[in-house]
Amino acid sequence: MNGNHRQLKRTAVLTAVLLLCFFLCWSLWASGFFQVVHSPDGMRDYIQQFAPYSHAVFFLLQLISVILAPIPSNLTTLAGGLLFGAWASFLITTLAVILGSAIVFQLSRIIGQPFATRFISNKNWTRYKEIILRKRDVFLFLAFLFPFFPDDLLCIMAGLTDISFRRFLILVLLGRPWGLLAAAAVGGSVVSIPWWGMVILGAGGFFLFLAVLRYGELIEEWIINRLSGPKSHEIS
Repeated sequence: MNGNHRQLKRTAVLTAVLLLCFFLCWSLWASGFFQVVHSPDGMRDYIQQFAPYSHAVFFLLQLISVILAPIPSNLTTLAGGLLFGAWASFLITTLAVILGSAIVFQLSRIIGQPFATRFISNKNWTRYKEIILRKRDVFLFLAFLFPFFPDDLLCIMAGLTDISFRRFLILVLLGRPWGLLAAAAVGGSVVSIPWWGMVILGAGGFFLFLAVLRYGELIEEWIINRLSGPKSHEIS
């Protein structure tokens, strides 16, 4: 009886989430958002039209971008930097992304596989399933840190692992804000990075990612041993 009740609850939550996502997609399409989503200037004009509620609309867009993964958070952050300045865009986006990450993680944990399979393609599922289970914390941190990974989808996959919500939230707080800060800084004209600089940063980040994946366990063991201290001081 409890099993049937739990299954009915999961089905009801999943249905409500899918209906909400459909409504959000329709609302964005009807408002012309998808026509400007690939242009920072176009998104800036789109958000600005909702003044004096532009900040609230920007927050909602950033929150939705985590749930509807096809919306690029870094690009909308850049548009926010153009409109509100670097720090305002960064703070609003960080709050929205952290909240959105927590929501999709909990939905994935509550509903389970049916929720994940509706948002993650078979290609991404096959590519990341083994590595997220085998090198969970290291991989999640690096995926959140570097902008070329589908971190929103990985939040959903993380909900299917045995990682605690607290540990997941710490990884999000440590890894996700940095790419958002860079996008907000560029959008707010705080920094200007030429194309060759972006290539160098991207290549360096990629090789660092590979190195940590390969030697991550050794690094973790070394740190644990260093923090644990000499075994001779253990209480028998």
